[in-house]
Amino acid sequence: MRLTVGFILNIIVQVLVATYPAYAQISPGELAKAHSHLEGLSNCTKCHILGKKVSNQKCLECHTELKARIDLQKGYHASAETRGKECVKCHSDHHGLNFQIIRFEKDKFNHDLAGYKLTGAHSKRQCVDCHKPEHITDQKIKKKKFTYLGLNPACLTCHADYHQKTLSANCDDCHDVEKFKPAKKFDHDRAKFRLSGKHLQVTCIECHKTGTKNGQKFQEFKGLKFDNCTPCHTDPHNNKFGQNCIQCHTGESFAAIKGVENFDHNKTDYKLEGKHQKVDCKKCHTTKLTSAMKYGRCTDCHKDYHKQQFAIQGVSPDCSKCHTVNGFTEFTFTIEQHNASVFPLKGAHLATPCFACHKKDTTWSFREIGKRCIDCHKNIHQAFISEKYYPGADCESCHDENIWSAISFDHKKTNFELSGAHAGKSCRDCHFKKDDAGIVVQQFANLPTSCASCHKDVHVTQFAVNGITDCTRCHDLTLFKPVTKFDHDKTLFPLDGKHKNVACNKCHKTIQNKGVSFVLYKIKEFKCEDCHH
Repeated sequence: MRLTVGFILNIIVQVLVATYPAYAQISPGELAKAHSHLEGLSNCTKCHILGKKVSNQKCLECHTELKARIDLQKGYHASAETRGKECVKCHSDHHGLNFQIIRFEKDKFNHDLAGYKLTGAHSKRQCVDCHKPEHITDQKIKKKKFTYLGLNPACLTCHADYHQKTLSANCDDCHDVEKFKPAKKFDHDRAKFRLSGKHLQVTCIECHKTGTKNGQKFQEFKGLKFDNCTPCHTDPHNNKFGQNCIQCHTGESFAAIKGVENFDHNKTDYKLEGKHQKVDCKKCHTTKLTSAMKYGRCTDCHKDYHKQQFAIQGVSPDCSKCHTVNGFTEFTFTIEQHNASVFPLKGAHLATPCFACHKKDTTWSFREIGKRCIDCHKNIHQAFISEKYYPGADCESCHDENIWSAISFDHKKTNFELSGAHAGKSCRDCHFKKDDAGIVVQQFANLPTSCASCHKDVHVTQFAVNGITDCTRCHDLTLFKPVTKFDHDKTLFPLDGKHKNVACNKCHKTIQNKGVSFVLYKIKEFKCEDCHH
């Protein structure tokens, strides 16, 4: 008959139970105080499975409060840090009666793993401030000498209900964890009485009085009457106009009257529209609301802001010719009307906002502007271009209203006609250069016309005549290469015979002189032995 390991272990356990004194030789050590009631070989299988190690299942059969939390996937023992671990990894036993089977470094514990993140004022509390028996409702857990289990995360678990069940038990609706006062998250718009106007400036205590209820300090937030204004405000009219104050007054200000006895201003000869609807009655009715008013022209109430710039024979036109009652900044002056003025809008000027031309400083100017470009634009060419090319500093001599970069200047008027590749260059290529300091400067007048004034003399003055190198003697203005105008027969060494088919670089070598590399064309001597060996 084959004997299984389990059978053999079972026999051993029975023998050891019968011979208890031998137990001390098998047990790895005395159990901790919390497990001391499990001492003895007969209790081994309550934690151990024969032939196997300690079982998590057996641990949780006793620690049911932990099992319930783990089954709900809540708490520290259901977190990623402990999930899948064996209990004995952290809670080993047989180390003596006084061994702390539950221990961890409280200062380093990450409370987020417990499912309740400590923020605000909570992050400054000690563990024992919250983990108290009086905060635990489960009686079984409450009997433990000390535990971190059984604490309900609801605010009222630890905090007294200041509102004495008159408001929601979920304190988080109004308060945050930084501090209890003020209730930053409370929004009065969610209440039955929404705050507006002057009420927004009233402190809470002016309406929500503090008193005593059930022997405790209590502030009343619920049940206040607000069906009319008189519960909080004294009626200065002594009920002469009834209790419905909002017939005439608004929450913005008691003096802001929206109508006396439902007075409708539109029934008068002057209908209130636009901005006039928001004007205080006393701004117009300086004596009595019923006094006669003069309102035929805007200037009856408003000053001529433009100081008679549009006056004809000393009389300013009515503001309504250009503006509306919706605001002074809103105007009806059209482009067609502007084009009938001394300055019709064309090209890019059509996209220019009014203030760019008419409000150069603190005031608006409409007269005596726009006759010359320099009335609005800075003359950047002043002292650089001769007046004969743009008399009267008229920008349109060269530029176009549609786009500033479109230049129409006829260069034939100067002593340097643009042809070939020069015709495709922009003005800036020749007339705007960087100085030694890297600053772009312009030069139009007295600009030299020699090739070397713009182009580098790659021949290092070999072809200079009286100090000037004329590139056009050999090169074409359309393409610098190939050289089409050079005739070797006009030199001191005409090409004939085999020399006609020799490449230029066979005779004209690149040399170095004073750190400059260039092709030597001006050969001083023409001895055969200089080239032939």
